[in-house]
Amino acid sequence: MQSIIWADDLALTAKRGTVYGPVTLRIGDGVTVLCGPAGSGRTSALLTLAGRMRQGSGTAEVLGHSLPRRAKVVQRETSIAGFDGIDSLEVSVSVWAAVRERQAWLSPWWSFIRRPRDADFAALAGPVFGPVALPSVATTIWDLDETQAMLLRVTLAMLSRPRILFVDQIEQLQSPASRRVVWERLAEIAANGTAVVVAATAAEPELWTGLAARPTVITLTEDH
Repeated sequence: MQSIIWADDLALTAKRGTVYGPVTLRIGDGVTVLCGPAGSGRTSALLTLAGRMRQGSGTAEVLGHSLPRRAKVVQRETSIAGFDGIDSLEVSVSVWAAVRERQAWLSPWWSFIRRPRDADFAALAGPVFGPVALPSVATTIWDLDETQAMLLRVTLAMLSRPRILFVDQIEQLQSPASRRVVWERLAEIAANGTAVVVAATAAEPELWTGLAARPTVITLTEDH
């Protein structure tokens, strides 16, 4: 397996102690699941590999770019979804408002971003949602079910056409049926050429049967 992400003795500490690490890993294409209980530093480790957080020690390289020296390049070539407080959806706004805000963020400042119609949203979100029912762009975020809400976050992340998609806390989807659907869609994204790295409390092989890309599991431990 050719690695697109590697880390050697990657670690981060804070005033209260170890956040994660030391972590040594190799990640290739397809779907990779970074497993660990609460306190194992999964989210912070993913943010470090995505170029959004600086490690305290150790070395890492993502898509041939060393971290943290080339973090801005890594940020441009990767995207994140499911990170609480970072890509959380404002529940009182409509789907079209969320999409237009993301498009505006990705476009030059002088661009005029018009309100997307249902057909526009279908073209953008169809590859992510697959067989899952697409909401109307007029739908308010709080009226989406948990599967639709997560897939909308993934859709917004995929608008930048990342080479790697990082997804946090798959278990925030409380229903196993919802997680199964999201696993299916993430595997399809990986099969179409975007590597996917997911943080999870534990592996769920019972939900992975028949996926387009079967996940590879890397385990973090609470005591690092």
